[in-house]
Amino acid sequence: MTIRLGGIIVGLAITAVLVLWSLVPGFINFAFGPAPEKQASYAFYEHGEGPEGGFSFDGPLGTWDMAQLQRGYQVYKEVCSACHSLKFVAFRNLQQLGYTEAEVDAEAASWTVPGIDPNTGETTTRPGEPTDYFPSPYPNAIAAAAANNNAIPPDLSLMTKARHDGSNYVYSLLTGYGEPDPELAAKVGFETPAGLYFNKHFPNVNIAMAPPLVLDGQVSYADGTEATVPQMAKDVAAFLTWTAEPSLVERKQTGWAVLGFLIFATALAFLSYKQIWAGMKPKKK
Repeated sequence: MTIRLGGIIVGLAITAVLVLWSLVPGFINFAFGPAPEKQASYAFYEHGEGPEGGFSFDGPLGTWDMAQLQRGYQVYKEVCSACHSLKFVAFRNLQQLGYTEAEVDAEAASWTVPGIDPNTGETTTRPGEPTDYFPSPYPNAIAAAAANNNAIPPDLSLMTKARHDGSNYVYSLLTGYGEPDPELAAKVGFETPAGLYFNKHFPNVNIAMAPPLVLDGQVSYADGTEATVPQMAKDVAAFLTWTAEPSLVERKQTGWAVLGFLIFATALAFLSYKQIWAGMKPKKK
């Protein structure tokens, strides 16, 4: 008994020391330390709210807009793929966007992917096949940094999952370029360094990526949709949502089916309970 009590006391003492060691320095810094100085960029940052009307896949009953996903893929191919890869997406996955097998074969062949010469074993390039994944526009990270002001363009496969409110974030970022208010910039001492670009929806408002969508009609949509900058931004944001979570809509549909089953099972269990115990009377005390 004494040994057990001693062990409990020692354990509590160690726990108390660890808790104090973790919390006290932070409390002292919070109570007596200097408040962090806000950067001048805080005066310009705006949290993006996404496109007007939202996306078709928003909400518990949301669905994919296949035409929009195909337009978004076109924007990625003609604009974004010059700098960004989709290393977790294979060409064969495009069939999920409504493309036929023949169209996927032709689309894959329109891309150039790394290959090996079967005769010499040397690295070469070849037309893509449906089983290939989207290639990187750069041979390595050093080349990517050298071509982008020492900033490596991130892979976009999971971008909308890697950022808070990812779909709206991508849309807001693509439409957030511009120039800061000159009077406010002079007042707070803000400037955009050479090689960076002002974007009010980027966390520190200075971003290394040049504006990718610069004018209406930059992409010619096959379905006749007017390719304004907001429209292109919305379409590619939807496409990148699909690349990050292609099972999004199926997951929602499965959730409704599971919810319906649980409600049915609960009702059945309740009725069974009533039937089994209907003739039983509680005992009097």
